[in-house]
Amino acid sequence: MDAIQTAEYARALLSAHGPKAEAEAARKMRESHDAGRKSEAADWAAIRQAVTERRGPSQT
Repeated sequence: MDAIQTAEYARALLSAHGPKAEAEAARKMRESHDAGRKSEAADWAAIRQAVTERRGPSQT
């Protein structure tokens, strides 16, 4: 998956799941890893990172 696709998936996840988008990406990453789909798990890890970056810093 290229950087543009990763960014598009991250944007879509944030739009669909809001603040739970990172957790959703992590869940999909774990499911892919557990099923032995390492390439897909790596894609979800990149999407999770992109979600984190798009969200910005945590506010307290």
